[in-house]
Amino acid sequence: MKENNYIKLEFPSHSSNEGFARAAAAAFASQLDPTMEELGDLRTAVSEAVTNAIVHAYPDSIGRISLRMRILDGCTVEISVRDWGRGIEDVEKAMTPLYTSGGEERSGMGFTIMESFMDRLRVRSVPGGGTTVTMRKLISPRAKRL
Repeated sequence: MKENNYIKLEFPSHSSNEGFARAAAAAFASQLDPTMEELGDLRTAVSEAVTNAIVHAYPDSIGRISLRMRILDGCTVEISVRDWGRGIEDVEKAMTPLYTSGGEERSGMGFTIMESFMDRLRVRSVPGGGTTVTMRKLISPRAKRL
């Protein structure tokens, strides 16, 4: 798919930056005129991906998180959230609903939520080298308004 527009943001893994990433993603996607439901889906998926990086990639330190978004042909938004943290030993196991390595206060539903709100989810990880979560969502074209 051809890339029509993109953004790249990088920020420290402070929990306060999760809201910023969510708002930035919604603002960038707004150029496709998404519905409120589609915007909510994007915000939720970005929130889960960034929160996973904050909580799991850097549990005892502040690290770096990258948010990259692209508008692709066909009204598709692609979102990548990358960290350079501790990585995931077993991606398949980590994507199992209710599995968590974050303690009792975590639900273990992050990847499941991302998958339910997006059309495509891919997770690549290297133990000790970080994780990249890439998601795609088709934004339904709406009739031009007068």
